[in-house]
Amino acid sequence: MTKKVQFMCTAFRDGFQSVYGARVLTRDFLPALEAARDAGISYFEAGGGARFQSLYFYCNEDAFAMMDTFRETAGHGADLQTLSRGVNVVGLESQSGEIIRMHAQLFKKHGITTIRNFDALNDVRNLIFSGKCIAEAGLKHQICITMMELPPGCTGAHDPDFYIRILRQILDEGIPFHSLCFKDASGTAVPSKVYETIKRARKILPEDMFIHFHTHETAGIGVSANKAALDGGADAIDLSLSPCSGGTCQTDILVMWHALRGTGYDLDVNIDKVREAEEVFKECMKDYFLPPEATSVEPLILWSPMPGGALTANTQMLRDNGIMDKYPEVIKSMSEVVKLGGYGTSVTPVSQFYFQQAFNNVLFGPWQKIAPGYGKMVLGYFGKTPVPPDPEIVKIAAEQLKLEPTVRSPLEINDEDPKKSVRHVREILKQEGIAETDENIFIVATCTDKGLKFLKGKAEMGIRLVDKKGGQIVANDEQNRQVRSQEYLLTVNGKEYSVTIEGNKAKVNGKIYQVEIHKTPEAVTAVGVKKIKEEGLAVKAQMPGKVIRLTSRIGDYLHSGQSILVVEAMKMEIHVSSPAEGTVIDIKVKECDQIVTGQVLAFIN
Repeated sequence: MTKKVQFMCTAFRDGFQSVYGARVLTRDFLPALEAARDAGISYFEAGGGARFQSLYFYCNEDAFAMMDTFRETAGHGADLQTLSRGVNVVGLESQSGEIIRMHAQLFKKHGITTIRNFDALNDVRNLIFSGKCIAEAGLKHQICITMMELPPGCTGAHDPDFYIRILRQILDEGIPFHSLCFKDASGTAVPSKVYETIKRARKILPEDMFIHFHTHETAGIGVSANKAALDGGADAIDLSLSPCSGGTCQTDILVMWHALRGTGYDLDVNIDKVREAEEVFKECMKDYFLPPEATSVEPLILWSPMPGGALTANTQMLRDNGIMDKYPEVIKSMSEVVKLGGYGTSVTPVSQFYFQQAFNNVLFGPWQKIAPGYGKMVLGYFGKTPVPPDPEIVKIAAEQLKLEPTVRSPLEINDEDPKKSVRHVREILKQEGIAETDENIFIVATCTDKGLKFLKGKAEMGIRLVDKKGGQIVANDEQNRQVRSQEYLLTVNGKEYSVTIEGNKAKVNGKIYQVEIHKTPEAVTAVGVKKIKEEGLAVKAQMPGKVIRLTSRIGDYLHSGQSILVVEAMKMEIHVSSPAEGTVIDIKVKECDQIVTGQVLAFIN
C-alpha cells in the first residue's frame, strides 16, 4: 500500500534565509505563493527565525504585516508555521518570560497556526515555559530536538542515544506538544542515525504522534536523510521550491517526488502544477542576487557543520566587506570551535556563535578575541551545553568577557534583568513618542536599536540585487533597481587596471574593495592632516564592518580601553576602544559608514 507523505513548503521562510539571507520583500514573492497555493500546497513555513528580524533590519517592512498578508494569500485553511528558538524566540539574544509569552500571543493574532520550537543546546529547560506559552495561546506546538553530526573523531553527543535521552526529558517534564520535529539545520546527520533515532522515538511516543523531519542539502545527503526518516516512521518532511531549493536549502519538491517513485511513498501532489509554480517563483526572484555557494554541495560541512541558513548569510557578509577570500579559512576553523565549545547544535543562534568565533580566530589569532555570543554560551548563559566545554576556553572567555560561569537557567537570569522587561521597553517607546502596542514592544525587545529605527521611520534597506553584469549590489533604495556605476580604465606606471565604482565599492580587475571618495575640504590642508597624524595616535579598524554608534566625541578624555565607537561586523557589535589614555582629537567616520581593516577611525592625543 502506498503511504502518503506530508510535507511543509519552506521556500518562503527557510528558503529565503538559506539563499538570500532572508532579505526578500513581501510584494516580490506573493505571485509565487499564490501559484504554490493553486498547486494544492497548503502547509507553509511563513515566518519566524531570521524572517522576523531581517524585515526590520534590511527590508524596511513589518513582519507582522507580512504574516497577515501571507495568511490572506495562502487562504484561511492553510497551516502556517513559524520558527522559534525557545527562550531566544526570534533573535540571537534570549528573552524574559514576558516577551516569550507575548511572542506566542502575537503570532497567533497574526494568522499563525503552528510554531516549531527548538533549543540549539537541547537544554530542555529552555523549552518548558516557551512550549507552555505556545499551547496556552491556542497554537499547535511542534517541539524540536536539534541534530547534527559531530566532526570526525568526536563522541559524547549527537547520536541516537543522545536524542532519545533528550526526548525522554521532554516527556518527563510534561511539556505540551502536538508534534515532534527532528531538525538537522546543517544537513550533516548520518542517514543511518536519522533512521535509528526516529524508529526508537516512534516506539516510546503515543501511536498517533506526528513526527516531522527537517534537513538541508548542504552536505549532499538531504534526499537520503529524508528517505531514512520516512523509513524510520516520520510522517512529514520539509521540501522547497526552486530557486530556493537544493544546496543550502531543503530538497526540491520535484526532486523528492522523483526519488520516491516506486518506493511505496507518494507526496500526493500535482507535480505539473508544482513545476508551473517553480517557474513563477524563478521569475519573482530574478532580480535578487543568487550567491553561487547557495546552490552547491559543500563537503567541508561534514567537518564544520554550518547550517544552510547561516552559511550564505555569513558568506554574503564576507562578500559585502570584500573579504570573501577568508571563507575557506573560517569554515575550516569552525571544526575546532565546535569541538571545544560543548557540542551545541549548529543552528541559530549557536551556529552564528560558531562562525563568529571561527572568524575571530582567523582574523586575530586562535582565541585572542572571544566572540561575545560564543563566550556567553561556553559560560552557560544560554543554557547547558550537551557536554562540558573545554576548561581552558571557559577560562579565556571568563577573563575576556569579565563574566563568571553560571548554571542558572537563561529564563531565570532574564526575568531578573530590568532591561529585558516589558516595562523597560514601554519607557523607551514613551520617550520616543511611539505607540505602546504589544507589536511595538515586541519589535523593540527582539530587534533593539534597529527595531526602534524602523518604528521611527529611519530603517535602512539592504536588499541584495543583481547588477547589469550579473554581480551583486546592495540596494538601499527599493524604488530604484537600476545599477548606477562608473567604469574606468586606470593606467598606473604603464599597467592598466579595469576599475568599476559602484557606491562605496570599487571593483579592480575583478576584486572588490571598500572605498570612500570625497573632495578634501578646503579648510583642511595637507599640513593640518600631517600635524594631526604626527601628534595623535591613530586608532585603526581591526576588521571590516559598519559604524553603528559613536560612543565618544571630539574633545572627550578617555582612559585606555574606553569605547570610541561601535562597529557591527558578522552580526556582532564590536567596541573600538582607545589604545591609550588621552583626548579624542579627531573622528574620521560617522554612523552608517562602511569601514575596512586598517582604516584610520580616530586619533587620540
